[in-house]
Amino acid sequence: MDTKAFKRSLQQSENYHRKGFGREAEVMGVLNTEYQSNLIQEIRNNNYRLQRGEVTIRLAEAFGFCWGVERAVAMAYETRQHFPTERIWITNEIIHNPSVNQRLREMEVGFISVVDGKKDFSVVESGDVVILPAFGASVAEMQLLNEKGCTIVDTTCPWVSKVWNSVEKHKKRNYTSIIHGKYNHEETIATSSFAGTYLVVLNLEQANYVCDYILNGGNREEFLTKFKNAYSEGFDPDRDLEQIGIANQTTMLKSETEQIGKLFERTMLKKYGPTELDRHFMSFNTICDATQERQDAMFNLVEESLTLMLVIGGYNSSNTTHLQEIAIERGIPSYHIDSAARIGPGNRIEHKPLGKDLEVTENWLPEGSIVVGVTSGASTPDKIVEEAIEKLFELKGSIAIA
Repeated sequence: MDTKAFKRSLQQSENYHRKGFGREAEVMGVLNTEYQSNLIQEIRNNNYRLQRGEVTIRLAEAFGFCWGVERAVAMAYETRQHFPTERIWITNEIIHNPSVNQRLREMEVGFISVVDGKKDFSVVESGDVVILPAFGASVAEMQLLNEKGCTIVDTTCPWVSKVWNSVEKHKKRNYTSIIHGKYNHEETIATSSFAGTYLVVLNLEQANYVCDYILNGGNREEFLTKFKNAYSEGFDPDRDLEQIGIANQTTMLKSETEQIGKLFERTMLKKYGPTELDRHFMSFNTICDATQERQDAMFNLVEESLTLMLVIGGYNSSNTTHLQEIAIERGIPSYHIDSAARIGPGNRIEHKPLGKDLEVTENWLPEGSIVVGVTSGASTPDKIVEEAIEKLFELKGSIAIA
């Protein structure tokens, strides 16, 4: 289908809203009260450093709520105020942060449930208000809601929309979109719905496999098995890798996205030569500024002498996970938590190691003076970071007294 024409048609509908409802000042006052932190501002003002007793906190110089996330949450709050009596739904979590989503539930905003791996839109009726989250919604979902006669409030981050525009350009020229991302992540599901032919690669290892196939051929069935669920219907690696364009999930590790893009460019250059490269390869810079800034700040932070690293954010937050990766690669003991409630009681912490389920670590805070690096994902309010830092100070103080 012509997704560009559909988007244009939807955006012209009187039931479609993308710019809020003129209540920005009122809502920002509420958000500041609920999510901002005087302690975090104090640490920022003190060159991102704070010492109490035996604990020195080193805060990353870019962390937490990004503009796109703040905009999405503000629009959700505005929607509730603008439609005080209507039923309101969100097609998924508004952002990947449990406390923010819980707050919306308390405001009687419903979340579409997933049944047998599929969202159940049967609860949505004509006249209901439906919010599309920061990472977007698929074309099929938008079509369904439009046909049901819903009022649609679209909080999709403009950086995500930029990626959609890129894959639509690939489709227009019959190029296969190579999307660096997680095939089952909501953002990548939405992005792939705007693409024509596509293949999702998770990491550099998978990209190398695809590039080797482009240059040397291989076992078609093995290829399709390896990338099961990560390609468009009818995808054929022997036919669909002759012309490719690069796109990405905006929350992936910037350095890896760049490496993957350069790898595919070199591969197509080697196969088709410099004069034919433009006929076989397209690339646009779709790396999100906020993601890039937070990753760059983390790379700077891990250069310091840190005792351990505290990474705060939703467990299903891709950008938070990649911040965790950076600490792990430097060999710094790292703990990913989603709230201060994971710290204690006693000298214990419940955290999520990379790629594993939640586990509890005892005696995670060592004796004596420590330097703790702290960062948070783009969906994490400052208030959550403050609560974790205060809990850490409290725990370390009790250990010192004992």
